[in-house]
Amino acid sequence: MFSSLWREKKEEYSRLMEMRLMLVPLCILLQLASVSSTAQATDQGYIDSNAGRTLQQEQDGNHQIHCSRERSRAAQKIIQEYLMPFVEKEKYHISRSCKLHPDNDLYRDQEQHKSHININEWQCGYCKKFFYEEKNLDQHFDNRHSDLLNLNQSQCLADLCGALHCDTEINSGLKKSKCNPAAAARNKHLCESLADSCFPVNNGPAASRLHEFFLHQFCDAHSCTGSRKPFSRGRRKKTSVFYIIASVLLLMLLLLYYLYIYLYQRGMNKGTQVLRRISQTGQKKKPS
Repeated sequence: MFSSLWREKKEEYSRLMEMRLMLVPLCILLQLASVSSTAQATDQGYIDSNAGRTLQQEQDGNHQIHCSRERSRAAQKIIQEYLMPFVEKEKYHISRSCKLHPDNDLYRDQEQHKSHININEWQCGYCKKFFYEEKNLDQHFDNRHSDLLNLNQSQCLADLCGALHCDTEINSGLKKSKCNPAAAARNKHLCESLADSCFPVNNGPAASRLHEFFLHQFCDAHSCTGSRKPFSRGRRKKTSVFYIIASVLLLMLLLLYYLYIYLYQRGMNKGTQVLRRISQTGQKKKPS
């Protein structure tokens, strides 16, 4: 009886040991998979030693910036295309105290550290990481490089969008919304204050001309009558790459055409001279 019980216990113990031996490889595989996934996440830039601290900083609000990057970008584009060409033509230097000065753009340094490599390829100029879309790069700037922003001296250009007609630039293909007279009056007042602070009429003839230009280019359109359109004085003329290529090809075709005409006429002249020689030789051989 005791021998049979001993045999059963021994067989049960053997089965338990076999089950443990079978589970050991499975546990090892699970640990390897966990290590592999962690390493992969680290290589892709989603996990690093500062991840917890960065997240905590964002939750604490130390780097929260309430400034629309999209509208600031639109405002900067409008300034560069519809204002600066005329300022450069007058050889006028905008004061640093003017809100339109390039150095007052909060996102200027980050925008200058963008590289558009290809259609679906953007690169961060700080850490050289690549992204599929510009919005992903913008999010990367907010999460990883917000400490590089000059929050003390720079300003949010999006605050000037009302004066600079940013909505016209952003929603160029959409139907225009109904005009609000109170909003139009506020935007016109902001626009005129920009003209007074950036181009004081007592700063000389160039400043006086630019002051008048700014009123016509931006401020006069802040009205619900619809009689004036924004950017009435035009914009910076861009030379299209397609236009340059087409012009070069057209010039090459013209050169080939005139070369063909020249060679054709030269061949015709040679043929005429040969025929004349042949006819002259035939006439000389005839008996008198």
